[in-house]
Parts: sequence; structure tokens; C-alpha cells
Amino acid sequence: MKKNKIEHYSDKEALEFHNSNKSGKIEIISSKPMTTKRDLALAYSPGVAVPVKAISKNPELAYDYTTKGNLVAVISNGSAILGLGNLGALASKPVMEGKAVLFKRFADIDAIDLEIDSNNPEEIINSIKNFSGSFGGINLEDIAAPNCFIIEEKLKKILDIPVFHDDQHGTAIITSAALINAIDIAKKNIKKIKVVVNGAGASAMACTNLFKKIGVLNKNIIMIDRKGVIYKGRKDLNKWKSDHALETNNRSLSDAIKGADVFLGLSSAGVLKKEMIKKMSKNPIIFACANPDPEITPEEVEEVRQDAIIATGRSDYPNQVNNLIGFPYIFRGALDVRAKTINEEMKIAAVNAIASLAKKRVPDEVVAAMGGERPKYGKDYIIPSTFDPRLISVIPVAVAKAALKSKVARKKIENFETYTEQLKQRLDPSVTIMQGINSKIKKNQKRVVFTDGEDENTLKAAIAFKNAELGIPIIVAKEKIVKQRLKEIGYGENFDIQIINSTDKKKREKYVKFLFKKLQREQGLLERDCDRMVRNDRVIWGSCMVSAGDADAMVTGNSRRYAQSLEKINKVVEPRPGEIMFGLNMVVNKGKTVFIGDTSVHEYPSSEELAEIAISSARVVRLFGFDPKVAFLSHSTFGQPLTSRTKHIRDAVNILKRRKVDFKFDGDMQPDVALSDEYSDLYPFSEIVGNANILIMPGQHSAAISYKIMKTLGEAKVIGPLLIGLGQAIEIAPLRSSTSDILNLASIAAYSAGVINYNK
Repeated sequence: MKKNKIEHYSDKEALEFHNSNKSGKIEIISSKPMTTKRDLALAYSPGVAVPVKAISKNPELAYDYTTKGNLVAVISNGSAILGLGNLGALASKPVMEGKAVLFKRFADIDAIDLEIDSNNPEEIINSIKNFSGSFGGINLEDIAAPNCFIIEEKLKKILDIPVFHDDQHGTAIITSAALINAIDIAKKNIKKIKVVVNGAGASAMACTNLFKKIGVLNKNIIMIDRKGVIYKGRKDLNKWKSDHALETNNRSLSDAIKGADVFLGLSSAGVLKKEMIKKMSKNPIIFACANPDPEITPEEVEEVRQDAIIATGRSDYPNQVNNLIGFPYIFRGALDVRAKTINEEMKIAAVNAIASLAKKRVPDEVVAAMGGERPKYGKDYIIPSTFDPRLISVIPVAVAKAALKSKVARKKIENFETYTEQLKQRLDPSVTIMQGINSKIKKNQKRVVFTDGEDENTLKAAIAFKNAELGIPIIVAKEKIVKQRLKEIGYGENFDIQIINSTDKKKREKYVKFLFKKLQREQGLLERDCDRMVRNDRVIWGSCMVSAGDADAMVTGNSRRYAQSLEKINKVVEPRPGEIMFGLNMVVNKGKTVFIGDTSVHEYPSSEELAEIAISSARVVRLFGFDPKVAFLSHSTFGQPLTSRTKHIRDAVNILKRRKVDFKFDGDMQPDVALSDEYSDLYPFSEIVGNANILIMPGQHSAAISYKIMKTLGEAKVIGPLLIGLGQAIEIAPLRSSTSDILNLASIAAYSAGVINYNK
């Protein structure tokens, strides 16, 4: 079983992440315009009185006129935070904010964290009961047993919205799906398997209950707590443990494991020994889910059993039991039908949907998102990946159908095919794209030069690049300064990262000769001029490293203006033969992805250049998995108003028509016509209206202004500008880019080095 490296971060870096830009991880923004006096009057007084009166007459209208239908409360009292124990309500807030972010990222559900400072279950129940009407669902988190059982049971009886303790049911749903597939692969009968559950907390109880619901016989499940086997007649059992007590002579894990088919561990590291594994039945199923360290490692299992099917709670092994596969999508389906609860039928529907998804052939677009390797149903693939983009369109549908069938839904979905397509649109495509790129470059490690190694954000990006095993970073910097920066960001000065600079005499001489040969005729430079350039300029040095084969790719910028970096790169690297060089930005806003060009090279491109930019953009966009649809933008739409400034745009369109390119395009058109389907009935002759995903700007000024306004005011996600058409895999980070921006560009540079033949 292949083990991947876990990313590590310094404590200081983790604290800075939570305190950068704005403190914390969530914020609230208005979904309606708030610009005019009329807007404010509609949003508050007097206009707000109308929905107030409507809701007072019919409370169900709160789903139509407020955020209730897409809002989940993430609630904890901090009594069981991760593996850290009872650290109090306020200390749980970073975790609950993180859970709220996951709801938004994976299922487009708005969530608010609420920490209740009490260990009294009745106080917690009353608090939630009194504010529950504001929410479409309640997610309980990190509440210690037995209070978590008491709180959930009572709330499910008194509330008419879903209440879900994810520590219990999320884990139960994922492990049950994994169990169904593991039994199938091991060729066992669910009615005959013997199961040992080591642990008797909230998640263990829920897993055991759900195992029984999907077919495991009560008499075949033995549960073990810290004191040993839970057997009938034991005097110290509470009512929840008593439900799982068996008539048995077994008193320890070592006794119970004899002949067992399945081990489910939700306990502590190292409790399952290799000698115990030997006692299990043929093709044993071992779910060692203790975090951060499992009850037994897969390597230890494989030392004594080659026939075992293994799952853990860790991301660095195959078959990760991760609640993220479940809870966002279960709530998505429940909210979309306005379910009164999440019942057993809905949980089992989620189980079956997850299990079935792992058995299906992974389609090409998912392979791309997961890094180009097609997972295949078997011992090392019994659970879908957390980044499988199909999860959003499969699990909510199953949950919604089960809610409707079991009559706990208050809203009917008329067309499930339409609903499935709507769910797909909720997924943020930029994350899927970068996940796929990162997965690919991990398998084909490239050497990437980070030329601004003394810049803190660049250094952090290089460290993240190394820690995530995306490739081999090379820092261009003075070693003394890098060591000081490393100490400042909490890593210690001896962090293992390659540092290089012009004191390397052998490489310097090599690059001077390379540059002199290129520039002596071109610019009339002397060898000493080239030596000065190589010695004093890190962009020149890094470009020479890539061109001379000492590195595969480079990311630069961040400490200087884009044009300055590009000018220096152009002294060393030529454009690719037959390609135009330009800047292309990927912009993601509200689930829609568009590419904007040219944002950084051509101040006022000619018609021929606009056509070439469109052709190259279409090629690049296809590499990212999109079907290119090109709109040539202008202040006019199809010649209205007709001005001298629009002629060269229309000429570019005609050039593409004559060249009979293999992608859709049209223009000239205004940006709202290109992006909004409201205009499709006005221009029925054009397939691009409302559908464009590549926007070709009339000039660099308009391109740069547009994407920067979108990024700053519209808070769109921007990746780039990507430098297209250069003869090497080099990207330039705009001035003052974030660590994340630089890391994305480094990944794209490494990806380009692997998929583009720069010798052609």
C-alpha cells in the first residue's frame, strides 16, 4: 500500500493563516444590491415589512424570503475538540469556522458557527431550540458522549429541521459504504460476517447501529471499550452501551479478534497488534480510523497479511474514511427538499450512493480532476476520493429521493435530471482544476525555480510546493537571508530546501556563455555585459537555469512589476515558434469560470494578433478541461454602435471564419451579452451569447482593468496571468501576490513543463 507524505506547517504559519487579511475564515456578504436608497428601503424599512407579514401568516414562506433554506448552524460546546479533548466552547470556534467553510466549498451551503458555553445538555438543547427557526439544518460537532446522544435525540423530537451529529453519523455513513464494497471484494456474506468494533464513543455507536441497518446481524458484532468487551451482565454499562452487549465469554480485544472478518477501530493508536491480525479470517477487513495515528498502520498489517483490505482516517493512505465525503452532500439533498429530519432511509441512501460511486468507471473528466490516474474498484479503492467532483451530483440526489419517498420532504423536485445539472454548477471549478494539476505534477516531479527566494510569500510558496510533494523547489537567494526568513516563519534555519545564487561559479560561467552566444549578435553585448546580467539579476539567472536544462520551470515576479520581469525573461527566452505570446487570466466568480486575454503583453493587439490570441487561448483552455467558447469584447455589440475602434475586432472574427477553427466564437459584443443568458433571445443567431468562457479584450488596458476590478471589488478568484506562448515553462506572479497565488503559478509552470513540448 503506497503511502503519501502528509503536508506539514509551522505553528506560526497556521496562526498567520487564520489572522491574514481578515481574522478567522468566514464572513457575511449581502446577496442583494445595497447601493441606492431604494435598495435599502426594500432590504430594511419599510420594504422588509412585506415579507415579515407574509411569514407571520405562513412560516413556510421563510424558506422563500430568507436564507433559512440554505443555512446550517454548526454547533459545539468544545467538549471533544478533534483529538484534543475538552478545551471549551471558544477554543472550538476555529474548528467550527472550518466546518462552515467546508459546507460552502463542497456543497455551496451557507453555514454559521455557534459555540455554546455549557456542559449541561438541557441548557444546550434549550439554546438550540430557541434559535433553530433561523436555520434549515443543525450540524452538531465535537460534543462528548453521552451528552451528544442526549442532545441529538431530544432535538430530533422537538425540531422540524434536520439535526445531524456528524461525528456519529458522518463516520457511520462512510464506513458503512466502505464495508459494503469491502465485503463485495472479499467475497463475504454480510449476514455471516463477524465484526469487532474497538471503541464505544459517539462514532462507534453510530457505526454499529448503521452496520446493523445495512444487514450485519446483532449477534455478530462485538463492541469493546476501554475496560474490555461489552457483554451482558457487565455492571458499569450505560443505556447506550447496554444496547450492544452480547452473551459472550470474550473479555478482551485479543479474545474477540479470533476469526473476525471485520475490525473497526475508533479508539487509539497502536491497540491492534500484528499477532491479533494473524488470528482474523481469510481476506480480513481492517478499518483503523483512530486519528492522527491508526490502531495499526497499513505497513504493519501487510507485514503479516497480504489478503487484507485496509482503510484508515488518514489522507496519506488509500481508502480514507473522511466525513467530507458525506456531510456536505447529505445536507445539500436534505435542504433542497426542505426535509424535516435526516432519517435512517436518507442515511442508507447516502451509504448506497457512495458505495455505488466507487464501483462505477471513473470518467475522463474526473480522471483529469484527480490527476490523470484512473482509480479502479478494488482493495485500494473502496471509497471515492474526497475530491471526486461527481459527489455533488450523486449523493444529494439519493438523499433527496429518500426524503421524498419517506415523506419527510416539504418540497418536491419536479425534474431530477435538471436538479443534477444544477448541483454540478454549484462546484467551484477552479479548485477541481488545481487539484487535477497538482495530482499530475506529483507523479512527474519537476524542478521549479523560485527566483524571489528572499520574499516571504515566495519562500512560503516554495516550502508549500516541497511539503505537498508537488515537485522540487530551487530558491534563488542569499542563504543567510533565507535562513533568517525561515526562522521568522517558524521553520528553523535548517529547513531542507535547495538554495542557489551567483556565487556558484561553475553555473555562472555556464550561463554567461549561454547568454553571450544568444545576445552577442542580437544586441551587440560583450561577454562582460552578460556576466554582469547573470551575476546581478535573479530573473536572468533563473531563466538561464531553465533554458540550460538545470531546471524544468520557473516562477518569478512578486517583488517587481510584471513588465520588468517579462523584459528580462525575453532577453533569455524566445517565444514558441508559431505562437503568439500573451497573458491569460483564469477568473472564477460564483461558480462560473472565464479566461481573459490579453492581460499583460500586447497593449493594442492587431486583428491578426487578436485571432492568434483566441486560437492559443482555446488550446490552453482545453488543457484545463473546458470546451472553448470565444467572445471578442468591445463597447459595442455586433457593430452597434459602429465606430473605428470596432473594425479591427470584427476583422479578427472574420480571420477565424476564414481559418475554419475548431471552436465556437463570435463578436464584437459587450461583456454582459457574452456572459448573461438574458440576452440570448435578442441575438438568437449567436451560440456565444450568454455562454462565453474566453473573453478576448480589445487591448491590454481593458483586460487588466477588467480582471483587477473583478478581483478587488467582485472578490473573484483569479489564477494568473498565465504567460502563454513563451519558449519555456515560466510564469510571472503579479506584484505582491499571495503565497497561494504564487503556489498556483508554480504548479501550472510545472504542469506546462510536463505537457508542452518546448522544443517544437
